[in-house]
Amino acid sequence: MVPERPTIERQILLALEAAPSRIPVLVGGCGSGRTALLTRVAHHLGERRHQYIDAERAASTPEEFWAAISAYTPYVSDLTSPEIHTDRSARAAFDDLLAFLTHSRTHSGHSATFLIDELLELRTFESFPGLRGALREFITTVVESPNRFVLATRYPGRLNRLLRDAPARIEVIRVPPLSVQEIAASLLRVGLGRDEPERYELARLIHVLVDGRPSYVKVLAQALASMDGASGGDPVSALAAQLAVGAPLSQICRLCYEVRLSRARGYGALKAILNVLADEEMLTLTEISHRLGRTPGSTKDYLSWLEDVDLIQVQQKRYSYCDPLLRLWVRLHSRPIPPDESDLSRECQEYAVSRLPLMEPDLSVTKPSNVRAEPDKTWSIIDID
Repeated sequence: MVPERPTIERQILLALEAAPSRIPVLVGGCGSGRTALLTRVAHHLGERRHQYIDAERAASTPEEFWAAISAYTPYVSDLTSPEIHTDRSARAAFDDLLAFLTHSRTHSGHSATFLIDELLELRTFESFPGLRGALREFITTVVESPNRFVLATRYPGRLNRLLRDAPARIEVIRVPPLSVQEIAASLLRVGLGRDEPERYELARLIHVLVDGRPSYVKVLAQALASMDGASGGDPVSALAAQLAVGAPLSQICRLCYEVRLSRARGYGALKAILNVLADEEMLTLTEISHRLGRTPGSTKDYLSWLEDVDLIQVQQKRYSYCDPLLRLWVRLHSRPIPPDESDLSRECQEYAVSRLPLMEPDLSVTKPSNVRAEPDKTWSIIDID
């Protein structure tokens, strides 16, 4: 349902086809559509002309990771498929992996193409003996390899540090949020909106509610379509329903929250800071440390760990969430009991009102002259009980 991103897909394919090929690195937060873009690029390349590797799923030990990649590869190399032996070192397995990325070829002798999702998961290998610099070794191998690569990650902060001195062959591509026009195209596909002006107005509201994140847009649009068919329903009521315990959008937020926290240090203290910022944003270090009951020094460390996994951001020494909808989810779900319908309705309405000043002006689409300017909508953010 989420529209294709032809401009980004074309940018990736042009990078792969350049001589020498460049290495596109897709960067975007949870739900930004990185994996969907890799899937579409794989479709363009064709079956058995690429190997997709989800490092987040497969990375465990270097030995197991290398065994899994070699078991599923469509490529050939001088390396034989390894077997796991108790006396085989993590260092040796990682060396075999790097050699495979360098020397593998198609059966007809052409260069191999690897699509590697969440490459920063390879950082986990750095806890094994002899692999303290595993991630940098991986990047060096990829850059020097004659093969082609597309990489992706959800952690822009960590990627920036990793690629600080990266060569020109690496091309970082930031995956932007969906535009209002792209969201309107998605709504058309599921039959939302009785005419173009209503569909565009609905897209503007959805855009500001979910910050244009494709996964959020998809779930909210599907919820609206199931609720009220072509009339569009009420986006804020749909948002409230989707943030209930076990609802699809709530599950997406929970996954994003837990995955990022699990990659950071200080799990309990970080949750406490996120709860503080869920109640009130744009707080200074001193204000957060007072509310947390910790020293400014330790609080500074906690905040840096949250920044490291891109859960929070700092502007003019004041801290806030990177994802406004995730902040709303934390407000609702960081309490001892789950939110009831009254909590969901109240919090979502307040959230919607706070986001309205950020709504994109209605200047991007020229409306047909034979359509009335103000359609009779059946939804409104003030209609929540």
